[in-house]
Formats: sequence, structure tokens, C-alpha cells
Amino acid sequence: MLFIRSLLFNVLFYSWTFLCGVIFTPVLFLPRIYTLKVAHFWIEKVIWLCEHVLHLQYKLEGNKSLLKTPSLFAVKHQSFWETFIFYYLLPDPVVALKKELLWIPFFGWYLKKLNMIPLSRSTKRGGQDLMRLLRNAEEAVTCKRSLLIFPEGTRSKPGQKGVYKAGVGRLYLHLNISVIPIAHNAGLFWPRRTFVKHPGQITVTIMDPIKPGLSRQEFMHILEEKIEGKTNELVQKERSYEAYT
Repeated sequence: MLFIRSLLFNVLFYSWTFLCGVIFTPVLFLPRIYTLKVAHFWIEKVIWLCEHVLHLQYKLEGNKSLLKTPSLFAVKHQSFWETFIFYYLLPDPVVALKKELLWIPFFGWYLKKLNMIPLSRSTKRGGQDLMRLLRNAEEAVTCKRSLLIFPEGTRSKPGQKGVYKAGVGRLYLHLNISVIPIAHNAGLFWPRRTFVKHPGQITVTIMDPIKPGLSRQEFMHILEEKIEGKTNELVQKERSYEAYT
């Protein structure tokens, strides 16, 4: 049954994504606000598919009003799920993402129109990417847009911690704004590189902001401690519940 639901979801997801990509292409020639509306419309239906096909829902814990405050949001990266849900939850955020995503036909065109920050995985371009990240981040703050970054840069399995990249620390010092850590357990339900997705309820925890004024080392230590500590708590709680039931 899980396989059938996952298969149906994938068919509907990719069909819906392709349909939107083709039908709404003209908005790419209009002001960016229209592309933003299309992106939200696309995500709303993907959430509907998650709920009605996968039987996968989510709940928010913590101070939800923080999502409306222009800030730097540092989110645990476990699955594809958080890459679209937070673009829906945050008001018009700027997202730091893999440069390769911009090469995908239609999908990449929309990402470019939405003024995302492309980053290369090549160490040779690390300095150029960092300068672009800081420059674009400054522009976003000036426009009162939030920034969304996945500090590990790539997905990690539930219970595992990736390497937290220096970029988030540089942003914290350069922008002098609060950083809001966010933990979740989406990897238990939407595992990376896995076809089958599981029903249930993803828990997302919005934690208290890390105020500006710390050294980079202090900030990175607190950020990792907050995100990893709460993520492990959410993962263990869900696993304990599954074992009990």
C-alpha cells in the first residue's frame, strides 16, 4: 500500500509540476510577484497531494509569529519536503540553493525569476559564491525579505549530523540580524533518495532567535546545538511512538 501511494503521488506530483511549468511560463515575463503567486499555488496543491495521497501532514511548534519576521532562517536538511514547505511558510524568502537546480528546464527558470542565490559545490568557486551570497543577502535584507539557508548544504539521514558550512556564520556576522533555528523530523517520513514515503505527521519546531553580537565560533556552536539537539529529540520521540504502537 505504501508503494502504491508513493507511486501515485510521484505520478501526480511530476504531472502537476510539469503542467504548471508549461502553462504559467508567460508569468516569467511579468513582474516577479506573479511568479511568486504561481509558486505558492503550486506548493498548495503539493501539500494537498501530501495530505490526501500520502496521508502525510505537518504541525508547527514554537512561536509561529517568528515566521513573519524578516530574519535569517537556518533549517535542518533531511529531505525534499522542507525545500518547498518553507518557501510556502515564509513570506517571499530568498533561498540559497545548488546552482545545478537552475539548469532544470522550466523549474530552474522559475527559481531564477524568484531571485534565488545559486551556490556551486566546487571548492574552486567557494570565494565567488560567498561574495555572491553576502551581496544578495544584503539586498534581501534591504527589501525586508527573509533568508532561508540549509547550514549543512546537503541532506542528512535522521540521527546524523552533516558538516555545518561556514557560509551561515559569515551571514550572521555580515548582516548583524537574528538567526532563527528550525528543526524537524521530515526525514523519517520522506527519506532522502528513497522512493517510498510514509504517512504520519511531520513536526517542525521554530526555536528562539539567536541574537546578533556573538563571535562566529560561539554562534556556530549554539546553532548546531539547538538544531541537532531538537532534531534528535523529535526523531527519537517519533521512533519511540512507532515502537510503542
